[in-house]
Amino acid sequence: MCLGVPMKIIQKKDDNTAIVDMGSSTLEICTALTPEAKEGDYVIVHAGFSISILSAQEAEEILNIINEY
Repeated sequence: MCLGVPMKIIQKKDDNTAIVDMGSSTLEICTALTPEAKEGDYVIVHAGFSISILSAQEAEEILNIINEY
């Protein structure tokens, strides 16, 4: 089973790279699949790639569910 996790983009490094907040740390990801993503956006991250953009409300709901387990 694969799991994509919502993360917030805190810095766009260039057109295809960004830094995301993982709670207690950060991660550099590839944004080639979501080139329109910008700082402040929440994205679903899977295997180091952002695969979709979420609203803040959607991201919060998913993160709350994950935190419950």
